[in-house]
This record gives sequence, C-alpha cells and structure tokens, in this order.
Amino acid sequence: MALMKRQSLVKFDAPLCQTVVDTPKPQGREALVRIERCGLCHSDLHIQDGYMDRGNGERLDITRGMTLPLTLGHEIAGVVVEVGPDAPKHIVGQKKVVFPWIGCGQCRDCLAGDENFCAKNRFLGVSVDGGFASHVLVPDTKYLLDYDPLPVNMAATLMCSGITAYGALKRLVDRPRQRNLLLIGLGGVGMMGLAFAQAMFKQRISVADLSPAARETALRNGAAVAYDPSEGDIVKRVIKENDGGFNAVIDFAGNEKSMSFAVAAVARGGKIVVSGLMGGHFNLPMVQWIYKRMTIEGFMVGTLAEAQELMALARAGKIKPTPMREEPMADAQKWMEQLRAGKVVGRVIFKN
Repeated sequence: MALMKRQSLVKFDAPLCQTVVDTPKPQGREALVRIERCGLCHSDLHIQDGYMDRGNGERLDITRGMTLPLTLGHEIAGVVVEVGPDAPKHIVGQKKVVFPWIGCGQCRDCLAGDENFCAKNRFLGVSVDGGFASHVLVPDTKYLLDYDPLPVNMAATLMCSGITAYGALKRLVDRPRQRNLLLIGLGGVGMMGLAFAQAMFKQRISVADLSPAARETALRNGAAVAYDPSEGDIVKRVIKENDGGFNAVIDFAGNEKSMSFAVAAVARGGKIVVSGLMGGHFNLPMVQWIYKRMTIEGFMVGTLAEAQELMALARAGKIKPTPMREEPMADAQKWMEQLRAGKVVGRVIFKN
C-alpha cells in the first residue's frame, strides 16, 4: 500500500513533525484527493497552541475531543485519485477544491444546511486530518467543487479566507445605508475581503491596519484610504473625513484594540461584523451601544451553499487576485512561525 506523508501536530504548543501512514482507501461516498496546494491560515496557529485567548489572562481550551497526531490545513485543492463504491466514478482525475467545514450530516444545523455550525463537526484540518499532507480523505464527493478557470492557489484560499471574507461582507449587503465601508485587519482574510468588496459593493472602501506594508498593499489593490489605528487623534480624523463614521465595518482582526477602533469608527445606525479570532476581551458601555444604535454580529466561515456562490462569482472573473506566495509543504512549520511573528502579507500557499 502506498504511503501518505503529513506535516502533523503531535503535541500541542510544539512544532509540526512529518508523519507517515498508509494512504486511506475511500469507502461509501468518500473521495481521496492528492493535494496540490494548501493555504496557511491564522487559525492553524490557534490549533497548534491548543487554546484561544479569552482575554483577562483566561484561555479557552480547544483540545477537548481532539486526537493527535492531527494534520492541519483546510484550504485544500488537488486531484481526485480514488472514490468509494457509492461515489460517482467520473470525477476521478478531476481537479477540485475541497469545502472543509463538514458537519455530522444528521443534526438540526446540518439538516438546515448550516454544517459550519455543527457541534459534532468533521472540519478538515481542525477536527480530522486536513491538507498539510500528500493526500486527504474527504467524507463525501459533494464537498468537492470545480474551480476551472481559476488559478489553483486562488481556488484553495477561497475555501477559508475567501468564504470568511465573502460571508462577512454578505451580512452587510442588505443594510439600508450603503454609504461607506471600513475593513479592519489586512491579513490573508482582510486582503480577500478588499478584493471581494470591490465586486459586491459600489461605495468606496477604506481599510485600517497597523502595518505600513499592509496599508500600502491595500492601496495598490483598490482601497480608497488606508488608516493607521495607532496614529494620534485617528478617531477624530476618521469621523471628520467620513461624515460621522462608517455605516459598515468588518473587523478581520478580532482583538480588543481592533474592536475598540471599530466601535469608535462606526456611524450611528451602523453595523460591525466581527470575523477575526486574535482574541482578547472587549467591554462596551451599554449607553454607547444604545446611543449609537449599532449592530454587532459575529461570523466565522460560511455554508456549502455560500461556498458555491463564491466559487461562481470567482469563476465569472469578478474577483481580483490577492497577494500570495508559494512555499514547499515541508516548510510548513517555518511559515507558521513567520505568520505568528507578523511577517506575512497576504497568504502563504504550500505546494507538494
């Protein structure tokens, strides 16, 4: 039997190690995909740590129910090499991206199409083995999506940073006021958000990030204005330049400082969507919430149906490419360290 190589988490809060196992044989409607590309996501760092930051020195343990070794990676594109006896045979040999936010298929949320809410989920690279490997076993062929004529790197990243950015933006399209939009945090997801926003909204798009390099990249890629949240009197400037603030804000960072800036920058009657997972604790005076009549909504990854919508939008050529760099799969740990140190602009894509 052929062997499968993986970059695996063998201990929490420790570097990835290469592991070698027998390549699994698909059963039922399963599919075995030979991985060509897999993106690196900031959430991979949280899984490696084994916790999320709750703020005030508290940690949310995310190791419960997880079995090690675990292969990380959930932005997967590759070639179908084998399928189970109940799966369609014609897809063998086809290039596909993999929707990784897979539920149990039987609970209330799954039956409603919200597999990304499933408490007994089978998220690839999160709950079960994912894409930092030579192959991945996908539970059902319905989670394999066509991506031609998109570049393979772009297609892979659409399944996490893409669907997160798209879903967060989608939660703003029905707002009665569509005057302006602010995107906070210009990592891989934020840069995707900037590209998608230009296809989904007509108003000018502003961005904010602490990194000068990220701000410059955003301006080159279509942002109208780029703010430095650490600048003195930045809130006064934002309010003045935007006639009272922003009607729509997305916080792609999701920490105490980014949320404080979002609440300060949002206009009366505006909405903030929070999709970043950097963590921490955020306090908001009730009077301010009510006085501003603001809406705050949390969001993390989309549904299979939303992934299909996004893929159709991208395949129609309506989304600009975002900054990406290819690196060898064997160097996964090195680039996780670079991402942790804040030295990555855009997205790192691992290649087999």
